[in-house]
Amino acid sequence: MSSRQDTLFRHLALLQLIPRAPHYRATTTLHTLLEERGFNVELRTMQRDLEKLSAHFPLLRDGTHRPFRWSFDASFKSNLPALDTATALTLVLAEEYLHGLLPQIAIDQLAGQFENARKYLDGLNGNRLAHWSEYVKAIPNGKALIPAPIQHDVWQLVTDALLNHYALDVEYRSRSKDEHKTFTLHPLGIVARHSVSYLLATVNDYDDVRQFALHRIVSIKVSEQPYRSKSDFSVDQYISTGAFGYPLDEQFVQLKARIRPEVARLLSETPLSDVQTLTVEPDDKGWCQLESEVPNDQQTQWWIQGFGSAIDVIEPVSWREAIHRQARELLGIKV
Repeated sequence: MSSRQDTLFRHLALLQLIPRAPHYRATTTLHTLLEERGFNVELRTMQRDLEKLSAHFPLLRDGTHRPFRWSFDASFKSNLPALDTATALTLVLAEEYLHGLLPQIAIDQLAGQFENARKYLDGLNGNRLAHWSEYVKAIPNGKALIPAPIQHDVWQLVTDALLNHYALDVEYRSRSKDEHKTFTLHPLGIVARHSVSYLLATVNDYDDVRQFALHRIVSIKVSEQPYRSKSDFSVDQYISTGAFGYPLDEQFVQLKARIRPEVARLLSETPLSDVQTLTVEPDDKGWCQLESEVPNDQQTQWWIQGFGSAIDVIEPVSWREAIHRQARELLGIKV
């Protein structure tokens, strides 16, 4: 490869590593990431690259810190690589779906890509996709609450602390007592569940992992306390224990139920679990049979109850009794 080609590809790789404001990356961080991508170049050479590129691209240099920090102007819109119709439609669907899942501040981070997708589709003339908005819609599964708003500095600091491993001092509003408490948090993960985003972290000098709703963080700043890592922590493993499913215990149970044909058709296409047997042909009483291995948690029970009389739980017996008890209590409510 010629020197000119190598420089071109290095410049392209460097531009891809620079985030859009208000996020930023230090010069030394960019240098490390560039080397990880196979570009062996002196730090001073990369600094000259940045200065040259800033003459042609809206790059911002924060000289108040050493090393300097770089970002793209927040209003910069890039069309590289060029969009195609399938990608543009996928982005539009993703934006609609994410509005019911992520806080607005997180969606704003992708605003440029979403806007480019809409502009691309708006520019299609002479075919039915010129009116693309009439043909594309994302429908949430069940009632989606409006995501709780999160302060801009909270989202920025939490995400940066998580990836760069530093502690945070926060003032947190308790949901149950509406009290404000101060903690030093050591971030371990972020989980978006329904309309709430949670920070998983250890607190102060304790080792147990706790959940903090990001919209209840009243104030936040970088802590002077050293970050306490937890090398054996896995977000996937944490979730699998039922931490977000209101577990009754950490075991799985064998669900046996009679279900109506419309539910059977649904579960034949989108199974309840990887371990499932199902009869899709109803018996003489109009029931299909379902057996599935599921977590012993409240979430699964609530999902079942959402179908009302279309699902009749046989086992576990404790689930059957709980569902019937709630039905009796509902019938006993006086109006």
